[in-house]
This record gives sequence, structure tokens and C-alpha cells, in this order.
Amino acid sequence: MIQSEAMAQAPSMHEQEWAGLLARIAVGDQSALAELYDASSAKVFGLAMRILGDHAAAEETTLDVYTQVWRRISTYEAERGTPGSWLMTLAKHRAIDRFRSSYLERGRQVPLEHTAELPGHEETPEQYSAGLERQRLVQQALASLSVEQRQAIALAYYWGMSQSEIAEQLKLPLGTVKTRMRLGMIKLREVLAPHGEG
Repeated sequence: MIQSEAMAQAPSMHEQEWAGLLARIAVGDQSALAELYDASSAKVFGLAMRILGDHAAAEETTLDVYTQVWRRISTYEAERGTPGSWLMTLAKHRAIDRFRSSYLERGRQVPLEHTAELPGHEETPEQYSAGLERQRLVQQALASLSVEQRQAIALAYYWGMSQSEIAEQLKLPLGTVKTRMRLGMIKLREVLAPHGEG
């Protein structure tokens, strides 16, 4: 399972090594987890640090990621991505969860420019360049919205909040939140449609 698709895609040497470590972790080899940590934790920490901007929180998130690897190794499927991309996905989700939790606890506003910079994983230069262009277009489109529309859409799409949660967070009627999001999404589609980003 771990090697099927990975071999077809001719993974880099470290991806092959990491696939072997994941296979050992899957049978309960704790030393393999330690080896994987030594080999990959700098990348995981770097991603967590970029999202969180806090050294201690990034360290805790990094440890959380490897705890998840140990507990959830059975969920890794090679056909859905390389070991590195799986690790980066875990790291990204854990860091965003921690960031969102911190955001909700403090009730602070985070500029949209920061949320749009959350990185992807293992991108080619072409994908990275296309991603930057998409990011620029989306930021321009978001700037065309009212502050209220932008805020509702950011809470939904960057923080994963439901419309009910947004209404509670902003102390607004649910209908108001729904209207802001609907009008905002219509405007975004209009602005992005000529670029094929609708």
C-alpha cells in the first residue's frame, strides 16, 4: 500500500526513506518514529512557525504532528500523496487548528493578507508561481468587498466556521451573516470569472 503509487511517481530519495519509516511505524516501531522526526521535523516546524508566528506554539504543534503520525499511521495512503505531503498536511491542519483556537480565544482580528499566505506543500515552481498569481487575484477580489462581507467570508473559508458560529462570534443575526456571505460570494464570482477563478 505504501509503495504502490509512490514508486510510480519516482519519489525523491528522502520520500522513499520516509515511506520505509512509515511502514515500520505502522508495525509499532518507535525507533522509526524517532528517525522520521529527526529527518523531517525541521520542515514541519518551519511550516508551523510560518502559520503561527510563535516559537513555542510551533514547537508544540510539531510534537502534536508526530503524535498524530504514531496514532493515525493507518490513515496514511500512498496513492493520495507522498509521506512528505502527508506530514505537511498534518502540520498545516494542526497549526491552523491551533491558530484558529488562539484567534477565537482572544477574539482578535487577523488581516486577510496573512491568511492568504498559508502555504501549500511540496509544490513545483510552476505550481508555486500559479498559486502566487491566484493568491494575488483572490486578494484583489477580496479587496473589492465590503469590510463586513470580507470578514464573514474569511471566518468561513479561512477558519472553517459555520454560519451559525460566525453569527455568534460577530454577535449578529444569522440572516445578516447569510446575506453578507451570499452577496460577497456573488461579487467574488463576478470579479474572478474573467480569470477563470470563479
